Amino acid sequence: MIKKILWATAVLVTMQSTSAAPLFNGRNFDGWELKTTPAATMDQVFSVLPQGVIASTGQPGGFLATTKSYANFKLHVEWRWSGKPGNGGVLLHISDGPMDRVWPLSLQVQTKHGSAGDLLPMAGAAFAEPLTSAPGAEPRIKAKIAANSELAIGQWNVADIVARDGTVEVSINGVVQNRVTAVKPAAGRIGFQLEGAPYELRNIELVEQP
Repeated sequence: MIKKILWATAVLVTMQSTSAAPLFNGRNFDGWELKTTPAATMDQVFSVLPQGVIASTGQPGGFLATTKSYANFKLHVEWRWSGKPGNGGVLLHISDGPMDRVWPLSLQVQTKHGSAGDLLPMAGAAFAEPLTSAPGAEPRIKAKIAANSELAIGQWNVADIVARDGTVEVSINGVVQNRVTAVKPAAGRIGFQLEGAPYELRNIELVEQP
């Protein structure tokens, strides 16, 4: 009986620790904060559409970020361009510190049209692997490692991101596009970049890992 109880407890803990939780509640932006230059209000930049789709104007420049920090997690993001495709990104490990213009110290998973899966260490962030951009060039980039796996304009793209103990792996539409180790900072908030192009988000889910 004791063994059965212990097993049942272990299963319950495992289920609780691996269940996906939506980062957006589908109604409003509780648990998120917006930082832009010039300053804008949340309802000027983001809106909630039917089925919980989040629509962004993509401007002014800045970012939307969770108020909670994360270290080890699996993150699922779906995005599409609602107008002319442009530039954007998922920001990981957002931390206090220097800024890269209007964007924070973080690791950016690029969603820029034609470059989805590139990784950019922002504002002093770093990782062990060499950059593929030219020495001294800005932005600093580690390009994706596979052929472009983005879908046609207007279709929903999927980014699956795994972060664990300073290692980050990124898949775009099921294709592994990048992996880096010894990421610094190794924890922080999660966010979405605003860089001029309107886009939509849906099914933003996170599973925290022990």
